[in-house]
Amino acid sequence: MKWSDLRRSSNVEDNRGGGGGVPGGVGGASIGGIIIAVVAGLIFGVNPLEILSLMQGGDVAPAPQRQGQPIQDRDSDFVKAILGDTEDTWSRVFKQQLNATYQPPKLVLFSNSINSACGLGKAASGPFYCPADDKVYLDMSFFKQVQATAGADADFARAYAIAHEVGHHVQNQLGISTKVRQLQTRSDKATVNNLSVRLELQADCFAGVWGHYTAERNIIDGQDVKAAMNAASQIGDDYLQKQSRGYVVPEAFTHGSSEQRVSWFSRGLKSGNLKQCDTFSGS
Repeated sequence: MKWSDLRRSSNVEDNRGGGGGVPGGVGGASIGGIIIAVVAGLIFGVNPLEILSLMQGGDVAPAPQRQGQPIQDRDSDFVKAILGDTEDTWSRVFKQQLNATYQPPKLVLFSNSINSACGLGKAASGPFYCPADDKVYLDMSFFKQVQATAGADADFARAYAIAHEVGHHVQNQLGISTKVRQLQTRSDKATVNNLSVRLELQADCFAGVWGHYTAERNIIDGQDVKAAMNAASQIGDDYLQKQSRGYVVPEAFTHGSSEQRVSWFSRGLKSGNLKQCDTFSGS
């Protein structure tokens, strides 16, 4: 992936040295409650922040953060370049396809744990987007996991992970996330899971839309796409369940199967069109 010439975003907050975690808990949650939330999230494939919020009966209030000294390294430079390119691409897409203005998110780099407006974020839960503060949160150790999955040439696979979370921000900008959360509050468990899957698959498709315009400028090639597809296939719910349980429980899916994730990412990648990312229509 030829990312060195991409514009660097100024919307990256480096909190890796800031001590984002809180020793006694977060928003009234005890260490025990946090551990339960994280463990349950890993077992059931649910974002631990959502479990923690439910345990506390509502939104988890963030504690004050200490801003760390920015660390100048290749990984942070890469994140700034990819985020900058998503800003440029989505500004163009919003203007041309929606006649609207795109408001970019902030991206926060952290180590181990951090408090967001959505609750406690842990490295174990992977990157996440918080609609309450319009921020993407990323623990840099995640990049090592991506490299283990995608191989040495994993830059576009890493970029795909960032673009997926930015895709959730796009959903928030378009009001899709709010509508889905409202539906989930009055739905049964099966419908809640189904809506979560559709939301995640749409974020995959939106990541593909960004990839489409990256490919147009010859920033990525076929090998980059292959690595990203491989990464997508290995974070499907069916693949992860087989690895952890030995069998698949479709009713417990929250992100979609490997085939679905690859399919929707490919649809956005080929079309570059937001209208092709309607995961809420059909079966």
